[in-house]
Amino acid sequence: MYNSKITGLGHYVPDNIVTNTELSKMMDTNDEWIIERTGIQERRWVKEGSEDTTAVMGAKAARIAIKRAGLTKDDIDFIVFATLSPDYFFPGCGVQIQDMLDMPTIGALDVRNQCSGFIYALSTADQFIKTGMYKNILVIGAELHSSGLDKTTRGRGISVLFGDGAGACVLSRSEDNSKGILSSHLHSEGKYADKLIVESPSSKKWVPEIIDSEGEDISYFPYMDGTFVFKHAVVRFSEAIMEGLSANNLTVADLDLFIPHQANLRISQFVQRKFKLNDDQVYNNIMSYGNTTAASIIIALSEAWEKGKIKDNDLVVLAAFGSGFTWGSVVIRW
Repeated sequence: MYNSKITGLGHYVPDNIVTNTELSKMMDTNDEWIIERTGIQERRWVKEGSEDTTAVMGAKAARIAIKRAGLTKDDIDFIVFATLSPDYFFPGCGVQIQDMLDMPTIGALDVRNQCSGFIYALSTADQFIKTGMYKNILVIGAELHSSGLDKTTRGRGISVLFGDGAGACVLSRSEDNSKGILSSHLHSEGKYADKLIVESPSSKKWVPEIIDSEGEDISYFPYMDGTFVFKHAVVRFSEAIMEGLSANNLTVADLDLFIPHQANLRISQFVQRKFKLNDDQVYNNIMSYGNTTAASIIIALSEAWEKGKIKDNDLVVLAAFGSGFTWGSVVIRW
């Protein structure tokens, strides 16, 4: 059986920076309130009229990752695209990437696992490579949240959290079993699906029903039971980390870098304190980008690598928790 390793990384975020002070002009909030609860100082939002869409941002990140892998578009065998905010209800963004990058008629798979999306996508790509089916897979996480947020005081509890952006990596076949992805671990608990949800439009409640409500139905905006999600997140993050380490006969002492899904800085800090990790062992960038959902881990991984925070032979653990509920981890020997 083959092993898979990340051979190229790239990310893209819009130029438009939206600070907490700017948000205070849209809704009843302030910089202190947002930082205290989330750690977020600013986020990137696509400007109205921009060419950027979820797929376009994904394509921009993908081109960087492919180039850094020393490959061309024609070397890519398969695409896995994770997002909760696709350009269209259907088709998915994966086929748009195939077209935007002018690739051969390779397969494209879309993953809809929200905040855990990139973990699920990377794990899926890893299995395709391990079995020998593909040699180079493009894995993308991208989100455009800003066009779907309630930017009023009513929606401030969620709208202040989210940002736009994309990240990508190339996962390639390797015969060195000592490096690359060592294992991945995936979980779900659907009974809590309604704790973090966008209910409509859906097959249960399609657009005409929303229109007929004359503004009474706002189920097309995200809903989150923040306290409930926070409590479950810190537990599942911890479990996912330990599961990955234990599966490889490793301990927290072996960990060089932990990159969590950037949901809330307070969650990351809680987990950091629990495992007694120092600041150099945890990489956070939610302060600058907000929560970019399926894009958050891959943007952080790409940025950490660019800054030289990941070295050869480092043990890197990625972990996420989010809507579904879904959660998981990936353990990598760099």
